[in-house]
Amino acid sequence: MRIHEAQAVLIDLDGTLLDTAADLAAAVNLMLSDLDRPTLAQAQVAASVGKGAEVLVHRVLTGRADGRASEREHAHAMQRFLHHYQSTNGLHAAPYPGVREGIEAMLSAGLRLACVTNKPQAFADPLLARQDLARCFEFVQGGDALPFKKPDPRPLLHAAARLGAPASRTVAIGDSLNDAQAARAAAMTVFIVPYGYNEGAGVQSLDVDAIVDSIADAARRVRLYRPRSSDQT
Repeated sequence: MRIHEAQAVLIDLDGTLLDTAADLAAAVNLMLSDLDRPTLAQAQVAASVGKGAEVLVHRVLTGRADGRASEREHAHAMQRFLHHYQSTNGLHAAPYPGVREGIEAMLSAGLRLACVTNKPQAFADPLLARQDLARCFEFVQGGDALPFKKPDPRPLLHAAARLGAPASRTVAIGDSLNDAQAARAAAMTVFIVPYGYNEGAGVQSLDVDAIVDSIADAARRVRLYRPRSSDQT
């Protein structure tokens, strides 16, 4: 098992820290009911998660991963989804096994932590607070905090800069191709968990440094980088 030296760790939210599929599916199905459309199984909704709420709604409306609903239809559906998600956000969500232990181990090691998610800030903040996880991160960076989202690398680079860590000393942890592509483009170390929402696909073929069983497993693979005299000359 390779040990990676780092100063900061950036962790995704949905499918990585928390299982939020039931909350998302509930909001999606309430939205679909408003639109007089048939509801979907939770697994179908989970397979559409990965690139933010806007893409989720496009996929649900069209039934295709690359689908694009009309602008008018999407705008109305988004309004209904966000309305319902205010009520369902956090109702059934729960941390995955090893999340709390892993975060505590990283903090004890002196690593600086941030949560970087494509979930809108207004939903990410109360969700993590409800799970008593917000206090573990120096900040939570929502998907609407910047004008670009993962898989664009800039959200990760922005978060690392806020933590004072170079990309080369930052580990990004996620659950999807979205996260892997963003971290690779940012020249960061990338860990992927196998239990999340990789748009219905497995993670074994992703270009990552490690597939980790849990956040606790990830913590065992990272130690705090301490500059040596040779690094400063």
